[in-house]
Amino acid sequence: MNRSALKRHLPSIPLVVVLALVLVLGAAAFVYLGIYNIAADEPHSPPVYAMLKRLRDRSIQVHARGITPPGDLASAQRVSTGAGLYAEMCSGCHLGPGVEKSEISQGLYPQAPELARTQNLTPSEQFWIIKHGVKLSAMPAWGRTHSDPLIWDMVAFIRKLPSMTPEQYKAEVASAPADHDTMMKDMPGMK
Repeated sequence: MNRSALKRHLPSIPLVVVLALVLVLGAAAFVYLGIYNIAADEPHSPPVYAMLKRLRDRSIQVHARGITPPGDLASAQRVSTGAGLYAEMCSGCHLGPGVEKSEISQGLYPQAPELARTQNLTPSEQFWIIKHGVKLSAMPAWGRTHSDPLIWDMVAFIRKLPSMTPEQYKAEVASAPADHDTMMKDMPGMK
């Protein structure tokens, strides 16, 4: 195709500039006027929710690549330590076997997954989520205050949750190391 034929099929530079300016002004007006309701008690529209879910899921998959779980991930020691951490830091939102919904878990949007019911993530993906958190979901980045071994302990426990009865859950939490503060005293940001 020669140059003149190509020029006939492409939009002119002034048209592209005007369209870009209209898009930028439209986006600025959308933000400035507060058109989109971000209230946690007002769900996203289905297309927005689908896009955000896909963005979150792909981001986790991509960023978790190359993370290798420790060989002793299923060890009783890891699961026990993870049980104490989970009970203290996670159960208020993610609940547990036999744990009733809390005020905070009911007010979250998107809802925190009930980890005793859902397990569709790899250990590496779970580790990445716990360590880095998830924006706009109330999931904190525990990696700022917890070491990688402690995060792997949480993953070890989370992987056992779906097979636990309420009684087993209570027993595991009760047998966890007693003092979270002692465990955390040497962690960054905990002085």
